[in-house]
Amino acid sequence: MQLPRDPRAPRVARATLRAVLSSHGLTACLPDAELLTSEMVTNAVLHSAGPSSLRVHGTDNEGRVRVSVWDSNPDVPSTFHRAVAPHAPSDGTDLEADGGRGLLLVRRCAADWGGHAADGGPADNGRHGKLLWFDVRG
Repeated sequence: MQLPRDPRAPRVARATLRAVLSSHGLTACLPDAELLTSEMVTNAVLHSAGPSSLRVHGTDNEGRVRVSVWDSNPDVPSTFHRAVAPHAPSDGTDLEADGGRGLLLVRRCAADWGGHAADGGPADNGRHGKLLWFDVRG
């Protein structure tokens, strides 16, 4: 699903995600999936110059659901690097700030997460930027 670079994009993404997961009976994971999707789409709106896209699909027989967000900014945030401890903001994140903790929430609440810079190759469907994803248990 394509999302415009617009402040309403997180709300549209949450509503779409809710409809897709509900139609497949995956309501148990809705609270976490909606929160984390909102955080990632908000980051895409705030930190990229163009549109973003949202993709939702099942990952395995364990009932996991993967949500991916692509945007045009190729910089994967340091908060999302695996070398940073998953539950501690050792990257200098100010826990008293009004913002800047969205990807920490993803790392803490998701069953798994990751991301990479998209170089426009076949695996990236010809797109440049970055792809961040998370899994939640359905």
